[in-house]
Order: sequence, then C-alpha cells, then structure tokens
Amino acid sequence: MSNATDAFSSCLRGLGVPGQVVEFDTDLPTASAAAEELGCELGAIANSLVFTADDEPLLIVASGAHRVDTRHVARLLGVRKIRRATPEFVLAATGQPVGGVGPVGHPQPIRTVVDRQLAEHPVVWAGAGRKHAMFPTSFDELVRITDGLAAEVEKP
Repeated sequence: MSNATDAFSSCLRGLGVPGQVVEFDTDLPTASAAAEELGCELGAIANSLVFTADDEPLLIVASGAHRVDTRHVARLLGVRKIRRATPEFVLAATGQPVGGVGPVGHPQPIRTVVDRQLAEHPVVWAGAGRKHAMFPTSFDELVRITDGLAAEVEKP
C-alpha cells in the first residue's frame, strides 16, 4: 500500500468508516472503467467532481450514471455560476489528482453536494485519493463524512 493510500485509509478510520481502500493494478479514470473493474452498476460509482462555485471549491459526489446539471445545482445552492474546475484547481483544493479525487481527505473542508441517486445502491464505490484506489461506502455514510447536502444533481 502506498503512503497516499495509507493516509487516506487513516482519514477514513478517523471518520469511523469501516470500508477498506482497495487498490487496483491500473488507473480507473472513468466511472465506466471503475464499474467494469468492480463488477457493479455504473450508478453505484460515486464520482467526486470538483467545480468552482462563485470562485470557491464545490465538490459534487455524483452517481456515475448521471451528468451534473450545474445550472440546477447553482439555483439549489444560491450561487451565480458553477464551472468545472481545472486540474490545477482540483489538486490545490483537494490535494488529490483528477480521476482519483475522494469525497474526503482534503486539506480544508469543501462545500459538498451528494447525489440522492446514490441512495438506490446499498454499496457505492468512491475514489480514495488516487487514480487506482477506491473504497466501499453508502449514500448515508457519504452524506455524514462529507457533511454534504443530499440533493438531486440532475435537472428534475
């Protein structure tokens, strides 16, 4: 296990998360690749997507089966504009690379929205801070550990 994975695992233990980080032999850069490797539904992959919301970081933990409607989420949060963050912004805000961002383990807390559609799956898989690592969790646990807002992230 790498030092980064050890640090992420320690973070999870500190949050009372029982799921263990699983490392894979290859990067899992997309929800489809992760679902295929894990043998689960695409919707059970919890993508940690970083955006800027009025120039502040915003993390949306979205089901791999959905596209985030940024206008809808902006209205929901009462912000002017939400934009996809640059890889440099993502790394600075989370300390983790694009394609491996986890819902926790960031240098500072990040405002977070958790996709309600993840609740349809008893086990969801989230990034563990590296492109080839994930951990099993649940919708309720994601909301708890991120102190996130549970919401629909697609336009209703």
